[in-house]
Amino acid sequence: MIPQLFVEKIDLGDGRSITIETGRLAKQADGSVVVRIGKTVILGTVVSSRKASPGIDFLPLTVDYREKFAAAGRFPGGFFKREARPSDNEVLTMRLVDRVLRPLFPSDYHAEVQVMIQLMSHDEDVMPDALAGLAASAALALSDIPFETLISEARVGRIDGKFIINPSRAQLELSDIDMMIGASTDSIAMVEGEMKEISEAEMLEAIKFAHEHIKVQIAAQERLANAFGKKEVRTYETEKTDEDVYAKVKAYAYDKIYAIASKGSAKQERSAAFAEIKAETQSLFTEEEYVENADLAGLVGKYFYKTNKEAVRNVTLDLGTRLDGRKTTEIRDIWCEVDYLPSVHGSALFTRGETQALATATLGTSREANQIDSPSEQGEEKFYLHYNFPPFSTGEARPLRGTSRREVGHGNLAQRALKNMIPAENPYTIRIVSEVLESNGSSSMATVCAGTLALMDAGVQMIRPVSGIAMGLITDGERFAVLSDILGDEDHLGDMDFKVTGTSEGITACQMDIKIDGLKYEIMEQALAQARDGRLHILGKLIETLAKPNADVKVHAPKIIMRTIPGNFIGALIGPGGKVIQELQKATGCTIVINEVDEQGVVEILGTDPDGIAKVLAKIDSIIFKPQMGEAYEVKVIKMLDFGAVVEYTDAPGNEVLLHVSELAWERTENVADVVKMGDVFQVKYLGLDPKTRKEKVSRKALLPRPPREEKKE
Repeated sequence: MIPQLFVEKIDLGDGRSITIETGRLAKQADGSVVVRIGKTVILGTVVSSRKASPGIDFLPLTVDYREKFAAAGRFPGGFFKREARPSDNEVLTMRLVDRVLRPLFPSDYHAEVQVMIQLMSHDEDVMPDALAGLAASAALALSDIPFETLISEARVGRIDGKFIINPSRAQLELSDIDMMIGASTDSIAMVEGEMKEISEAEMLEAIKFAHEHIKVQIAAQERLANAFGKKEVRTYETEKTDEDVYAKVKAYAYDKIYAIASKGSAKQERSAAFAEIKAETQSLFTEEEYVENADLAGLVGKYFYKTNKEAVRNVTLDLGTRLDGRKTTEIRDIWCEVDYLPSVHGSALFTRGETQALATATLGTSREANQIDSPSEQGEEKFYLHYNFPPFSTGEARPLRGTSRREVGHGNLAQRALKNMIPAENPYTIRIVSEVLESNGSSSMATVCAGTLALMDAGVQMIRPVSGIAMGLITDGERFAVLSDILGDEDHLGDMDFKVTGTSEGITACQMDIKIDGLKYEIMEQALAQARDGRLHILGKLIETLAKPNADVKVHAPKIIMRTIPGNFIGALIGPGGKVIQELQKATGCTIVINEVDEQGVVEILGTDPDGIAKVLAKIDSIIFKPQMGEAYEVKVIKMLDFGAVVEYTDAPGNEVLLHVSELAWERTENVADVVKMGDVFQVKYLGLDPKTRKEKVSRKALLPRPPREEKKE
């Protein structure tokens, strides 16, 4: 018997609709849904353990998003024909969903939760990542897992001033906004995207537009859950509490923490002082008490953290000062340096307070483009950025486990911040690598600043330089403080992490995570205005270091010259088995890449030696040289024959033609050597193809005065 299917429809208002259904697939999961739009089908499931593992005092949430190649009727690339590690795009989608869901589980729920979202069928006109949050939330809505409020996500674009919900990839090519918004019915939880220098007001408009559509999606989830039969939320073992322990910890530690937080100090000094107070707090209890109460050590640690958080936040709300002594709008000291590394194509060091990033720029041909091959997207990136966050940047020693999701996400944000400022006519493939050397707040924004300087140092003619800033928020429900250029502790203990990048003309990218419910648009508006002031201040510091891009690339950096040749000459330039191009690269030290575009050959010549580049250009000119009928050309004799001389066009070395003995002079020539010799240079006239031999014909005598004819004697 086929199980009953429950379906709800979401009208997008433009002729498209999304359906969410449940009841037939993955019924052993705690919650499962199928989301459909067009030919796209996404399966979302959620499962949570019934009990928390011993000693776990956090939410072990895993969000996994995968795209199956079969969904697009394709085979996985590579030797092993099976999906393996997730692509960067899959990782970025996981992060988008995780960041919205994580704050909405009860703070004392510590059982393992696994959300799995799979693209089962792909439609070229649908971007599936915009549906992943809807699938995850709908699956949770159908489960008995404790979850505070339903959410959804939506992408917003804008073409010719008109907002579009969940645009296609083709529409995004025409859009000046690409933003993903995650929200509940009442508040925004997450924003991430890139823009082409839009204003703060335009960004708020886009968020509000997406929020209205998200409310419709949440209402559909609620209808589906009611129709399916809403489950009663499971009971779970809550955290152990002890108000007497909390009172004792707070009474001892609060004022001491408050005093340290209010005097302003450096990270290491402050951390050492807090650690000392924590040790003193732990010593308030005897060894016997710790033995008698196995949970006491954990309770003391938890309550110390709670007290520390409250004291630090109150310092800012009460006094308007922060952990390092700054005012809420104040930016930390900044110093920058370019051309720091002598052998790279471009480099820059950016230091803001206790955060430091060293960025390098590397220039290459289209052969170095980053290839994207996934079920939902194929193509290449000619500008890309990689972000590395080693443990020493925070004074830690921990094993390296490959590139983390956080590194992928931060690198992607910085890449999106910069990419629209690379001019379309830029001939290079560009790779930026950011090495975070110190971190105490917003290393991704330091990456944007260092990346800007490295690009300008490399001679990349950016449209405008880009700077970035991270904003924070502390609120107790009545009072609030928006913080410019947040510290790591302010991110950890605060209510918002809002990163904004832009030029002097507008915003280029943003990323916002909200940790509280009910963030008002008025607060967001203030944060954006304060962020603008901050990033323009930082931008001024960048311009002080390097006012504009260097006029040319460095001496040791490769120069790239682009030439377009007729498509029918591509084979001649490559040669049989690649012989011509390989020998030319070896002889000149240049890298030569040929791409066919619109039946034309686009030739990229990359090299550091101007003479080598000139030789490649000369060879190309020689190959594509085509003499015109009736025109005169300078030639050089390169071979002597009994019936003529082989000559080479001096403007196109390698292009040879036979100068027949009959075309040497008007007088009858018995011996070719009587008229020309090896190495002679002179001009000939091009006469086209000889109708008899069907070979090219040139004439020396055609350019010489014709001698008068002898008169016949009577």
